[in-house]
Amino acid sequence: MKNWITHPKVEGESSRQAHCDLPEGTFERELGKEGFFGPASHMYHTHPPTGWSDFEGPLRPRAFDTTKIDAHSQTPWAATELMNNAHTRIRSWTCSGRMDSLARNSDGDELLFIHEGAGDLFCDYGHMSFRDGDYIVVPRGTMWRIESDQPAKLLLVEATNSSYMLPDKGLVGPHAIFDPAMLDTPRINDAFKAQQGEQEWKVVVKRRNQLSTITYPFNPLDAKGWKGDLVPVKVNWRDIRPLMSHRYHLPPSAHTTFVAHRFVICTFVPRPFETDPEALKVPFFHNNDDYDELIFYHAGDFFSRDNIHPGMMSLHPCGFTHGPHPKALNNAFKPKAEATAEVAVMIDTRDALDVTADAEKIEWTGYVDSWKG
Repeated sequence: MKNWITHPKVEGESSRQAHCDLPEGTFERELGKEGFFGPASHMYHTHPPTGWSDFEGPLRPRAFDTTKIDAHSQTPWAATELMNNAHTRIRSWTCSGRMDSLARNSDGDELLFIHEGAGDLFCDYGHMSFRDGDYIVVPRGTMWRIESDQPAKLLLVEATNSSYMLPDKGLVGPHAIFDPAMLDTPRINDAFKAQQGEQEWKVVVKRRNQLSTITYPFNPLDAKGWKGDLVPVKVNWRDIRPLMSHRYHLPPSAHTTFVAHRFVICTFVPRPFETDPEALKVPFFHNNDDYDELIFYHAGDFFSRDNIHPGMMSLHPCGFTHGPHPKALNNAFKPKAEATAEVAVMIDTRDALDVTADAEKIEWTGYVDSWKG
């Protein structure tokens, strides 16, 4: 039990309800602990908190364009690593079609997010098809490969020395956001049996970020059956039914999809805007002082960002105030549409992310200036 120092007060011109009824001519900024789960205060400013005229140093907001990565490969171990820390590795991978060897991650669970393409995944547990927008959680130590008729583009998020779990959904119950019954699992079906045989196969195993190759004179994906509750699972963003409030703009944590050790995965999907005229319709300015915030933009129109297209990523290191761009701020209380039209994956990490040299090659350095109105 954490015994926070709490002494809630209201001082000066302020709203008694966060994200609603802002004093006229003010901009709200949230300062909080534990990524929206701890104590928080709300400031009401006369200027937008992102209205900087200059921003120098490593804390600046950054953006990267993965559509500029040209590399294709037949193995995820050749994927372009973009960011990492002690608890996660984030890579962009274009699979050229049919993997010619099996992969096994012995460092942690692997999350595959299918950005583009469709195909089939074969693993220890059987076969399942995939399409764009699928999340596939592959438990640590699982052998797997994918086949696709066309190149498939994936975002790979490793839970280093950790496991993916479902979030605690609290008062709304375990069936909110998506029912666990929506999770698909591999099947021992005809497609799985057809790929079995006595031909030679190699398994490339990653452990401590180093590779070893194990060769078999047969296909080791030769299971006739299995039982248990440790298994790869798949869910598509189209199966997510987001939590909503017509009178209150919910924090990003309400859209948590998976949790791992010291980071979370959230999914933003289309939803109606709030209808209460006094409620904010855009993300509120906030100091995310405990987490780095990384967003991968998958599809649609990203209403709170300018000059962002699918396949881009934005990184907001913890320690500075961020929030909507000026275009979105103009519609903070009167949106131009009835609903959002965006799909994005957010990775919030408790520990700072290190940006790789490969990511810097595809960086849009002008992102920091995109808040200048």
